[in-house]
Amino acid sequence: MVKIRLKRIGAKKAPYYRVVVADSRNARDGRFIEEIGTYNPLVDPAEIKIDVERADYWIKNGAQMTDTVKALYKRVTEKTAE
Repeated sequence: MVKIRLKRIGAKKAPYYRVVVADSRNARDGRFIEEIGTYNPLVDPAEIKIDVERADYWIKNGAQMTDTVKALYKRVTEKTAE
């Protein structure tokens, strides 16, 4: 199964994430199919960049979002709707 999830990068106590499309059997920080965004929780407000067009493409092709990515995606789509 293909999932849209976060891949952690960055230093210890300084998390930075990439939003990636990956096979659910691969490790969290392992191999991925495509990078579709980034998430930086340390700045205020949190910096979220997701390519909504690519995310929609993967969702239409059966990819499942994790709960965290779903919440981030919702924030991004609400922001663009304004």
